[in-house]
Amino acid sequence: MGIGSGLGHSFGMVAESTYGTYVAPTRFVEGTAKLQKQKQTYQGGGMAAGRMVQPGGRRYVTTKGASGTIEGAVYSKGMGLLLNGLLGGTVAPVQQGATAAYLQTHALADPFGKFYTMQAAVPDLGGTARPYTMLGAQVTSLELSCEKGGGLAASWSVVGRDLSEAQTLAAPSYPTCNEFHFGQAALKLGTFSSEATVDGVRKVSVTIDRSRHDGGPYMGNQGLRSQGVINDWAKISGTIEADYLDKTVFADRFASDAPTALVWEFVGPLIASTYFETFRVKIPMIFFDGDTPTVDGPDVVKGSFPFAGQFDGTNAAVSVEYISTDLAL
Repeated sequence: MGIGSGLGHSFGMVAESTYGTYVAPTRFVEGTAKLQKQKQTYQGGGMAAGRMVQPGGRRYVTTKGASGTIEGAVYSKGMGLLLNGLLGGTVAPVQQGATAAYLQTHALADPFGKFYTMQAAVPDLGGTARPYTMLGAQVTSLELSCEKGGGLAASWSVVGRDLSEAQTLAAPSYPTCNEFHFGQAALKLGTFSSEATVDGVRKVSVTIDRSRHDGGPYMGNQGLRSQGVINDWAKISGTIEADYLDKTVFADRFASDAPTALVWEFVGPLIASTYFETFRVKIPMIFFDGDTPTVDGPDVVKGSFPFAGQFDGTNAAVSVEYISTDLAL
């Protein structure tokens, strides 16, 4: 008998070869996956003398789909598939020197063709873990956040072709890994590729949103959606919360609307030689949308500085560099 509570939950995923066709999950990530079925119904029944309620036999499910969120930490292993699903492109880990360290570079690209089988185990009170399996899952957004004293948290949004209860639950197997956290973090601003660390930062959040067409559903697909394509500009945004230490860093850039490059990095334990576990977000051009610092009381002055990422005309508008010991995504 398994654990009859959320302690028995697991989440696994794997890339599919054919959109919406089940593949047994092989990559398991710690966290909470909330995968939910969606449906649209049509209720039939015309006027019929003496009938006071529409007939249940004429209720039909006309479209099906799935959506969900995956929430957890950012780990030193196992994040490649999710990053690739969001940012797209062809990515392969590159060995660093002759060591066990491998660099993945995920730059903003078309994510078409990145779809997955995702499976969440939802335990019932009797201890049976019920498998809810999303087919044709696509990653649509990511929010990263880290505040003083905390870890680097990630919230992923996904949509899918369908949610099935017919598949067998894959037995989870988790890699030995670390988590990235505030003590490893640095925020850098300045000219692209020459950014310098800034002081006074208490909290940072970054959101990457990839809007997708709903893929229909079209007639002939039994109410199931096709693979959605991106159908809007990628939206890159975030907020920096900092003490008012140097007005040239945030307040002056907001006031003048001057762009700057941003690097938000976490450097963890040594893997080998000069290579460390690393998670690095790079946005070559951001603009601050606020705020002018004000005094709220006797405490030190603080500011909240939301920003938007834009394309600088040359470099990928956002990229993530990930150094781990993963040999594959």
